[in-house]
Amino acid sequence: MSEIHPGQRVAVLADSQNLYHSAQSLYTQNIDYAALLEDAVSGRELTRAIAYVIRADADQEESFFEALVDIGFETRIKDLRTFADGSKKADWDVGISLDAVTLANHVDTIALCTGDGDFTRLVRHLQHEGVRVEVYCFGESTADTLVEAADSFTDMSADTSRFLL
Repeated sequence: MSEIHPGQRVAVLADSQNLYHSAQSLYTQNIDYAALLEDAVSGRELTRAIAYVIRADADQEESFFEALVDIGFETRIKDLRTFADGSKKADWDVGISLDAVTLANHVDTIALCTGDGDFTRLVRHLQHEGVRVEVYCFGESTADTLVEAADSFTDMSADTSRFLL
């Protein structure tokens, strides 16, 4: 895949649930989305920045969603579903994948901000379509298959003072 250059069109897709749980379990801190977006864009032309979030009726949730928009992210919001047995589910894997495939014809690079190994096949598909894929997440919580498939991997654990609040 191509290397980074100033005219490169980039889309940033942030799996907020994956990032949140990784940051909390590893560091008990939150993600600095402004720093993440700045690093992922790296002086290139930002085409789209989308943060995929879950509405769970938690305190400060709406202000978090608004802060993402203020930073420059579009938000895709999905409600947390609770099943009869008490289990809960909400993930954006299909939505992220569909958006990535749709954006592939309009960008040179997709910065995929997640450590979820389920996206490995998506990465390979995007590369087959000629898109450079950069993965951003914490090394300890990122699937090896995702790291190996990506054109580049930024281990956010290597610079927690930059990527965490």
